[in-house]
Amino acid sequence: MPEKRKENLLRKLEDIDLLIIEREVKQMEFLGNDRPVVYICSPFSRDKVAGCENAKRYSRHAVDAGAIPFAPHLLLPMYMKEDSERGQALYMDMVFLRRCDELWVFGHDITSGMQAEIDQAGKLGMKIRYFTENFKEEARHAI
Repeated sequence: MPEKRKENLLRKLEDIDLLIIEREVKQMEFLGNDRPVVYICSPFSRDKVAGCENAKRYSRHAVDAGAIPFAPHLLLPMYMKEDSERGQALYMDMVFLRRCDELWVFGHDITSGMQAEIDQAGKLGMKIRYFTENFKEEARHAI
């Protein structure tokens, strides 16, 4: 297949993808399906590998529950150095948190970073929900 024809086909496929996305967004808006953006708060600093894997599971749970998850500990390690830029990363966490609708806290092991996020969400008057590692919601209060 000639290169020009491939480019045209790819462009048409991209246009079709955009049309599908636009249609789905309009349908969600029409149905009033405004999903909350939830900040995933879970342990990370003590065991980064397990922390990332758990954050992925917790984010998937949020998607399945009809929310839009944001887990900074899946994003920031891609370009921040935990050992030398922790303060800056925590500041960025707080900026991200303010952009979310709710804070979802997973697990009983509350790290100092998690506690800072919980405290900030409380100050902002955000809805805070607590879950076990196995996604069971619990009635807890900020610590």
